[in-house]
Amino acid sequence: MTVKEIYRHKRWHFLLLILIITISSAASLIGVSSETEVGGFDYGEALSKSLLYFEAQRSGRLPYNQRVTWRDHSGLTDGLEQGVDLVGGYHDAGDHVKFGLPMAFTVTMLSWSVIEYGDSLASTGDLSHALEAIKWGTDYFIKAHTSPNVLWAEVGDGDTDHYCWQRPEDMTTSRRAFKIDENNPGSDLAGETAAAMAAASIVFRTTNPHYSHLLLHHAQQLFEFGDKYRGKYDESLRVVKSYYASVSGYMDELLWGATWLYRATDNDHYMSYVVDMAHQLGGLSWAMSEFSWDVKFAGVQLLASMLIKEEKHKQHSKIIQQYKSKAEHYLCSILNKNINGTNVQRTPAGLLYVRQWNNMQYVSTASFLLTVYSDHLRKSNSELECHEGTVTPDEMLVFAKSQIDYILGSNPMKTSYLVGYGPKYPTRVHHRGASIASYKDYKGFIGCTQGYDYWYGRSEPNPSVLVGALVGGPDHRDEFVDWRDNYVQTEACTYNTAPLVGVFARLIELEEQPLEEEDVSLVATYKR
Repeated sequence: MTVKEIYRHKRWHFLLLILIITISSAASLIGVSSETEVGGFDYGEALSKSLLYFEAQRSGRLPYNQRVTWRDHSGLTDGLEQGVDLVGGYHDAGDHVKFGLPMAFTVTMLSWSVIEYGDSLASTGDLSHALEAIKWGTDYFIKAHTSPNVLWAEVGDGDTDHYCWQRPEDMTTSRRAFKIDENNPGSDLAGETAAAMAAASIVFRTTNPHYSHLLLHHAQQLFEFGDKYRGKYDESLRVVKSYYASVSGYMDELLWGATWLYRATDNDHYMSYVVDMAHQLGGLSWAMSEFSWDVKFAGVQLLASMLIKEEKHKQHSKIIQQYKSKAEHYLCSILNKNINGTNVQRTPAGLLYVRQWNNMQYVSTASFLLTVYSDHLRKSNSELECHEGTVTPDEMLVFAKSQIDYILGSNPMKTSYLVGYGPKYPTRVHHRGASIASYKDYKGFIGCTQGYDYWYGRSEPNPSVLVGALVGGPDHRDEFVDWRDNYVQTEACTYNTAPLVGVFARLIELEEQPLEEEDVSLVATYKR
């Protein structure tokens, strides 16, 4: 290159830099991000990637169409010691235990996403992947429900599992299975699994009616079992108490299961249960600030309240109205529209903040309920009445969108908390399988503690990207440390991502349905 060419080259770069600075300055002056200028985040890409995550979490013999190719078969003898086939299902997070309660909630939320936004999922080509994700869970539940009053609740032992850091393909830890039955009840687990199978039966009603009927049969048996033999599953199975303790008890899951069974069957028996047991099971006495794998009251209240204008439920209007009041209290607390300090906290940049450990799970579930209820209000030409003012359906969806945009990168750390999405995302996710060389690349055995010795403490990014995983996320100051041992922030869970499937699908529809944003105080305060 000649001196003249070098000069021209430098001059071109200088002019280009001035142009970029000018555009950036203009964007900052009007208070919008570059994503907004070019059409916002790609929710279609986020949706597709979120569904990939469930393939990474699969246990069992992987299918021929497995897209996450760094995984291989695992847990092929699960249940053998107890004489039952428990191969399949999902690992809940970064370990290899199959915990029934969070797995069932994951499937319920995936199914609810398809029920509400199946058309949008179909338009993107992702409906089949969503159905596969649901069926991978429900196939396992069918296996785990070996008789009307027996449900296998867990495979593996959290204590021994956490002692090791190895790939699921190399597991040497205990795969002992634990069950609930008449003598060891678990109404919470039975109720949630009934909800998952009932919701999934709705999903498969048209495309696979025989399978749908089978799921509904199991759901009805499980609900009857849980209702007749009442008790908390973590009191029957102490092994789960340090990991997925049922803090809220089993009352919410019984109401939750009955609600989904009513939606699946239209049988008044289940509606009467939701109404008649509302007081006794706490459906009307709890004012909630979270919706999660443990606490289902807000979900029950919201689903029940959506029935209030149906003519056939006029006789139950008093109780349904009380459910509606509780549901809207939860939604108003999310929107910062309650009084007496009952609003959900937010970080300085506007992210909902419930608690330190894995806070993003509460963000994703809250965004989902806001999205579903905003659509319900829009269809009924109604608005949300809160103590601090009225909120329109569009304003509710705008706030849900602001939470999702925060997740995807519109935040002070300028990072996406959905792994694999965007230019910057967590690369040292607390996940055994992803943090060790893939079994496909290295088939040599990696022992129990070898992973800790050679892989856990490495500063390099994980060898495999856990695409679609929603990690625990930032702290109350919007700060995030991307280290493998920072499991409070960098571990992902299936129930974090599941609600996002529905919200992403809904946000894709917004490309043809612009929103009216009136109350700017509702939106996350961060602007890039």
